[in-house]
Amino acid sequence: MEEDRPLTVQSDRTMLLDVHSPAADKCRGEIIAFADLVKSPEHVHTYQISQLSLWNAISSGLTADEILRRLERWSRFDLDSRIIFYIKDQAERYGDFILTELDDEYLLLTVRRPVFALQLKAEDSLRGMIEAEDEKTFRVKRMMRGVLKARMIKLGFPVDDRIPLKKGVPQTIKLRNTFTPRPYQIEAVNSLLGDGGNGTGYGTIVLPCGSGKTIAGILAMARLGMRTLILCPNVTAVHQWIRELLDKTELTENEIGEYSGEKKDMKPVTVCTYQIVTWRPDTDSEYKRFSLFRDGGWGFIIYDEVHMLPAPVFRITAELQAIHRLGLTATLVREDGREDEVFSLVGPKRYDTPWSELEAKGYIAKAYCHEVRLPLPEEKEIEYAIAKKREKYRIAAENPLKIDAAKKIIRKHEGESILIIGQYLDQLEMFQNEFGYPIITGATATKKRDELYTLFREGKVKVLIVSKVANAAIDLPDASVAIQISGTFGSRQEEAQRLGRILRPKSHDSHFYTLVTEYTEEEDFAQNRQKFLSEQGYSYTIEKVESYV
Repeated sequence: MEEDRPLTVQSDRTMLLDVHSPAADKCRGEIIAFADLVKSPEHVHTYQISQLSLWNAISSGLTADEILRRLERWSRFDLDSRIIFYIKDQAERYGDFILTELDDEYLLLTVRRPVFALQLKAEDSLRGMIEAEDEKTFRVKRMMRGVLKARMIKLGFPVDDRIPLKKGVPQTIKLRNTFTPRPYQIEAVNSLLGDGGNGTGYGTIVLPCGSGKTIAGILAMARLGMRTLILCPNVTAVHQWIRELLDKTELTENEIGEYSGEKKDMKPVTVCTYQIVTWRPDTDSEYKRFSLFRDGGWGFIIYDEVHMLPAPVFRITAELQAIHRLGLTATLVREDGREDEVFSLVGPKRYDTPWSELEAKGYIAKAYCHEVRLPLPEEKEIEYAIAKKREKYRIAAENPLKIDAAKKIIRKHEGESILIIGQYLDQLEMFQNEFGYPIITGATATKKRDELYTLFREGKVKVLIVSKVANAAIDLPDASVAIQISGTFGSRQEEAQRLGRILRPKSHDSHFYTLVTEYTEEEDFAQNRQKFLSEQGYSYTIEKVESYV
């Protein structure tokens, strides 16, 4: 009997996967190498073939012929000739620009086609970064390696970086036998290193919040057995990594260092913040601490919350890319469209899995999303009407009726661990004055933050008010209710991170509430976030105003 073909390949390069097909898992496993998961609602998941996804695949060793064989094997219909041409054309482009070693100071960029070399010479964005050696080769300063690759990919010119990875200083990292890695965590690490540890050794793993991305990083550390540098978005995340390393490995406190604004310990495994690496006294000064990290003998670097890396201030960290490197994130979605810089600076996506699939298997909590729409108070209507667009959003976001709505939600979930999350400090302080719950903002000292997070984890604090500092890399496993009172316009990345705060598996379902002022700018932006969550497969309801005021 012929195997079921669950895939519909469309001429716009999107692919629809029937998840109810018996062959769905096998098909997904083959196409994820060259296509990005875009939507994963209940019945049909949507994948997209793009330049970047194909370059991901080619850089990993796939050929155009193999990609086409996989599509033909799973597609219900014959492939459109335009799809075939596109895949072959993009595969040919990868390899037009090859980066190799030259000497201690310079790298060599070789261009396969003379016409492309002429384009590079005329390209303003590359001026001062490359120096022509002859008609087909250019010299590139080593420190410009990552920036050059990022600029080139914007031009549609992917660089085939063939500079060998440095091994770094060996460091034994043994796992404790007190925990069992989940199958998908092992699969994710295999996608990075290969089943026998002979994979590419660099790239990005995408796993939902609460699914154990840190465990995947630790598994990779144990497999590689090298001095490791872990870069984090904040000090709280640094402390969480250190706790997990001490809990899951046989590393001792003397082998794990914290390099932050509070401590400056360099050890065989060092955990630090992006900010500390990129600190400099002013914009004209050099990065004072960069040499400490560049010359640290590292064999492996982990970029936690790698979606933050492309920000200009963090880009210098990507020059540490001559070694094995791993990016970890829940979603590569960025509102500025700069996801491709992660490909250039850290490495291509090696693993991704639908949130809904992990939820169905019980690896993350079942979550229900609710949008609660509230009226704008009459006394605010004139102020809102004459305000400028950005101010309109803030007036709607700080709607005082949200306090009463939050009270009812808290009563409804009495006894559960609840987060109240917001964007504006004045609003958060207003909620604290009303409720008396502890609050964490950017101004809260790190020691105080850690104390409050610990009390929340231990159940001694049941409700915590937090600003956007808690959006990423905060481990609060018992949180089961989040009340979002304001956000960063329609940021999908923020929505994914905030939802992730309540996705750790637990004995009961989780609930994510967003309070929105109807008929305002806030409602318009909320639709963007709503669409994103629905596309991830989450139940999303819009609830009656009267129930909450």
